[in-house]
Amino acid sequence: MSIQPFIREIGRGKDGAKALNREQASELMGLILDGQVSDLQLGAFCLAMRIKGETEQEMSGFLDAAQARITYFTAPDSALPAVVIPSYNGARRLPVLTPLLGLLLARQGFAVLIHGSTTESKRVPSQDVLQELGIFKANSACVLKPGELVFAPTNLISPALQKLLDVRRTIGLRNSGHSMVKLLQPVLPSHHHPDSKPFLITSYTHPEYAISMRKTLELTHGNALLLRGCEGEAVADARRAPAYTVIKDGIVLNEIEAEKGSILAKEFFNAELNAKSIANYTQKILDGLFPTPQTILDQVKLIQTACARK
Repeated sequence: MSIQPFIREIGRGKDGAKALNREQASELMGLILDGQVSDLQLGAFCLAMRIKGETEQEMSGFLDAAQARITYFTAPDSALPAVVIPSYNGARRLPVLTPLLGLLLARQGFAVLIHGSTTESKRVPSQDVLQELGIFKANSACVLKPGELVFAPTNLISPALQKLLDVRRTIGLRNSGHSMVKLLQPVLPSHHHPDSKPFLITSYTHPEYAISMRKTLELTHGNALLLRGCEGEAVADARRAPAYTVIKDGIVLNEIEAEKGSILAKEFFNAELNAKSIANYTQKILDGLFPTPQTILDQVKLIQTACARK
């Protein structure tokens, strides 16, 4: 089946385009992920959605299609849910502290899965920092273990989704795939705790995405901590606490406002920004030689509280 009828609906410009319902969006994304579209059609889809913007119904449909096709890890037999952290932005001006967050959560007994890929060549990705810390990318899906962090490259979870992300290198613009990966849930509950859904930590950069991502998590009955990310990463800015939204089974349980005032220029990192220096800073925090930024300690506590809540 061609995706031309879908492009005809979504490709009429910002004012003339029509939104797809959830079922139509799932069918469209299914064709894309199954490789049933030409490169020209794929580019047309990416540009059309970039101009129109995804509704929460469309994003929920896209996720339905993706979740039906990805490779899953499995949560451990543990009272604590597995924690999933997407990491696709990396460091540009500040150190990427997503690995630190993941390792601090692992110390608290969580099984942690960070997934991601490099989308911008000028940034330092979490994958490179983790590699410097001795944590290499997984080669296959597995049962996660309490107290351990695993990094999964997007290509392992879904080669088709990685292909969609890679369109950015050709076109130069982000597309729907970049929003999908931040809401993806690639972990199945354990056999002994089938009702214990993994907990997603995800982020937005622009205020309008706070609304659309929250509505999508509500529609998909997600368990998540949604925050204003640090340079797009799902970790608190070390200089000032961000806004948070806690969602359980699609219901908003708590909303916390961002810290007021301008961001303070705290000198918490003054080395050259590269994977080795960020890994060294992370390790010194883990070894107790440097203090853990308070905002990240607060984020860990908020995740523990949210995951303990029934």
